[in-house]
Amino acid sequence: MEAAAHMTQKTFTVTDPESGRSSALPVRSGTIGPAGLDISALHKDLGVFTYDPGYATTAAVESRITYIDGDAGVLLHRGYPIEQLAEHSTFMEVAYLLLIGELPTAKQLEEFIGNIRYHTMINEWLLRFFNGFHANAHPMAMVSGVVASMAAFYHDTMDIHNPRHREIFAHRIIAKLPTIAAAAHKHSLGQPFIYPQNSLDYASNLLNMMFAVPCEQYRLDPVASKALDLLFVLHADHEQNASTSTVRLAGSTGANPYAAISAGVSALWGPAHGGANEAVLVMLEQIGSVDNIPKYLAMAKDKSSHFRLMGFGHRVYKNFDPRAKIIREMCHKVLAALGRSDNPLFELALRLEEIALKDEYFLARKLYPNVDFYSGVIYSAIGIPRSMFTVMFAIARTVGWVANWQEMIADPGMRIGRPRQLYTGATRREYLDIRKRV
Repeated sequence: MEAAAHMTQKTFTVTDPESGRSSALPVRSGTIGPAGLDISALHKDLGVFTYDPGYATTAAVESRITYIDGDAGVLLHRGYPIEQLAEHSTFMEVAYLLLIGELPTAKQLEEFIGNIRYHTMINEWLLRFFNGFHANAHPMAMVSGVVASMAAFYHDTMDIHNPRHREIFAHRIIAKLPTIAAAAHKHSLGQPFIYPQNSLDYASNLLNMMFAVPCEQYRLDPVASKALDLLFVLHADHEQNASTSTVRLAGSTGANPYAAISAGVSALWGPAHGGANEAVLVMLEQIGSVDNIPKYLAMAKDKSSHFRLMGFGHRVYKNFDPRAKIIREMCHKVLAALGRSDNPLFELALRLEEIALKDEYFLARKLYPNVDFYSGVIYSAIGIPRSMFTVMFAIARTVGWVANWQEMIADPGMRIGRPRQLYTGATRREYLDIRKRV
C-alpha cells in the first residue's frame, strides 16, 4: 500500500551562534529510503537558505511513483521491481501502472490500449508543420516544437484542474509521440509520412511508421519489436531526473501540459541526460578497433586526459544499474538474432564491455556498463539512426513525465517551483552617467 510521508518524532535544531535564534527541523520519512529534513521554516526562523548545487541532496517533491536505491541497485515502479516488470510486462502495462498506480486487469489493459490507439493519428494541419523545418533539422528540435504546438489544436481539453481533461491529455500525448517522432524521421529522409496502423502493438507501430514506404510491404521483425518494447519499459521513468524535474517545474506554473512535456523533451536532449547513448556510439567510433581498447582504457584512467569512457557508471547508481543487467541480455540476443554480432562496431562494444568488467580500476570504482551503453548498440542494430536515439528515449519517458505531472497537479498542496540562490554579484551601486564612465 502507498502512504504519504509523515513526520517522525526526530527533530534537528539549528542555532545561529550570533543571535541565539533557533529553528526546529522535523524529519519526514517515506515508506522506504532516506528520510528528508524539513527545512521549510529555516528562512523564516533564521533568515538563511540551504545551498545545494544541482539539488543533489534536496527532496523538492513527495512522490509515489518511482523509488531508486542507487547503492543497492534497486529500481521500483509503484513498488514493483524493474526486473519483474521487464520480464513479465509490456510497455503499455507499465504505462498503465505508472499513470494509475496499480497493475491492470486484462479488461483494464485492453481498454487502456484501446484509448491509446484511438489517439494515434495527428491532425493533418499539425503534420504540415514539418514542412517548416529544414531537412537536416535535428529530430529532437522538431519533436519539441511540434509537441508544444499541440496546445493550439487541443485547447478544448486543457483544463488542468479537470481530471477527465488530464486523462485525455495523457492518452493523447502517449499515443501521438511515436507518430510525431516517426514523422520527424521521415521528414529528415524526404520520404512520405506513414500513418499509424492500430492493429499493431505500440513498438511495432512505431517501427512500421519509421521504416515502411508506400511502394513495398514492410516486414516487421518480432525481435526488433520486443527489444524496442523492452527499452521503453526500462526508460519509462527514473524518479526526479533533470527532464522530469523540468516538466514539474514548467507545469507548476499552471502552463498547459503540452508546454510542460515540450520542456521535458528539450531538457532530455542534453548529452549528459538523454543523449548519453548517442555519445557511446561516438566513443566506439573514436576507439576504432579492438586493438585500441587498452590505449583508450589507459586514457580513461588518466586524470589529465579528456577522454571519457561513455556508458559506464551512473550518477545515481553506485552499483550495477539494474536496467543494464536486463538490457545486456537483450543486446546479445538482438545482435545474434539479426546477424549483427560480426559488425566491427558491435564486436568492439562487446569486447570493451568484457575487458572493462575484468579491470580492477573500473571494478573498484564500480564503473559498470549502464543502460546507455547497451541501448545505443540495440537501437543501431535494429536500424534506428543515431539522431533518433534521444527521440526514442523521449517516447518512453513521456509516460513518466505525464505520471509526475498528473501527480503534481492533483496535489492540493502544489506550489509553483521557485528555487533560491546564493547571490555573489555586485552589491548596491549608483548609476553613473555614460559620459563619466571610463
